[in-house]
Amino acid sequence: MRILIIGGGGREHAMAWAIAKSPQLEKLFIAPGNAGTAQLGCNVPIGVEDFGAMKKLVLDEAIELVLVGPEVPLVAGVVDYFKADAELKEIAVIGPSKAGAELEGSKDFAKVFMKDYDIPTGEFMTFIDYTLAEGYYFLSQMKPPYVLKADGLAAGKGVLIIDDLEEAKKELHSMLHGKFGKASTRVVIEEHLAGIELSVFVLTDGEGYVIFPEAKDYKRIGEGDTGLNTGGMGAISPVPFADEKFLKKVEDRVVKPTIKGLKAEGIDYKGFIFIGLMNKGGDPYVIEYNVRMGDPESEVVLPRIKTDFVEILKATAENRLKDLKIEFDERSVTTIMMVSGGYPGSYEKGKEIKGLENVDGSIVFHAGTKANDGKVLTHGGRVLAISSFGKDMKEALAKSYKNAEKIQFEDKYYRRDIGFDL
Repeated sequence: MRILIIGGGGREHAMAWAIAKSPQLEKLFIAPGNAGTAQLGCNVPIGVEDFGAMKKLVLDEAIELVLVGPEVPLVAGVVDYFKADAELKEIAVIGPSKAGAELEGSKDFAKVFMKDYDIPTGEFMTFIDYTLAEGYYFLSQMKPPYVLKADGLAAGKGVLIIDDLEEAKKELHSMLHGKFGKASTRVVIEEHLAGIELSVFVLTDGEGYVIFPEAKDYKRIGEGDTGLNTGGMGAISPVPFADEKFLKKVEDRVVKPTIKGLKAEGIDYKGFIFIGLMNKGGDPYVIEYNVRMGDPESEVVLPRIKTDFVEILKATAENRLKDLKIEFDERSVTTIMMVSGGYPGSYEKGKEIKGLENVDGSIVFHAGTKANDGKVLTHGGRVLAISSFGKDMKEALAKSYKNAEKIQFEDKYYRRDIGFDL
């Protein structure tokens, strides 16, 4: 099978790694890819929103299946683009329609959807510029900490959790006046849910679904979950507290009504649903939806899938997920994200990465890298994800940390406390 992955981060490298293991793969393309994906397939210099160039590539290379990695092209309507084109409509595309992508593209849409279909979540209200005063009043009626979310896409950085009321009011003003650009022209203020976070990943063909292994990631840049939010500094799977009883609640109270709600709304959804959850006293509450696999969660979830990943994607495209049985590796997988100095603020690119050949017993997924004249260079804030198997979380983490020490680039940084709260 000839397959195209859209994207160029750690998630897409993990997808490429899983696909490359399949005997069903004939040729793999990644657009734009990175230095890691180049070792598994053919990188193509196409941006994730350049739909015209994607069309040409798909037709020229007789590509049969397209797997969309990041949220940006999904929210921009890449699936709709393929289905509306007579030359492309028979190509299998794994990803939701633009309407389905609103689950991530608009926090307000997602919260209203949850309320409409009785999916447990926190109380909320949405505000725009001319309702700023009402927003101030709503904040004053809530208990701290105060949760403010940019309605649109903000690269994982549009969520603020603030303890002080006056600071929360200032940030609401700042967000509505351009702090996150167009993403925060609307701001969702919601109830803070106390508990322990985790994520559950669902793949659906619109009717049937499969639930992938759960994971927990660590968003803050600093140890002890301090400092600014990032795209993710590390992850673990499985999650120790997510036992069979809790995960059954997730399926019954969240997964099933989500699939039912999408169908009731007439939304074409053939792809991943990332469900960000809070375990509150043993009960699951939804914090957010994403419409793709997570990053760095993909780097711990996909290694645990023993079933042929291409077969899973084909079953999705052919509407036969309900008949597919998926096997998982029972071992723990952890990943440590190595980032550029200064991230999530400003940082420099082009630093040579050394020591990759010394890694032993871990999988190195490239997130922000670029190959140049035989060298691998940093090309993003999040650079490498070091993933390892272990009989338990501690053993897996020890391997990841040992190998992270072997890799060098100027101003490298990584958190040394992943899993500290479990």
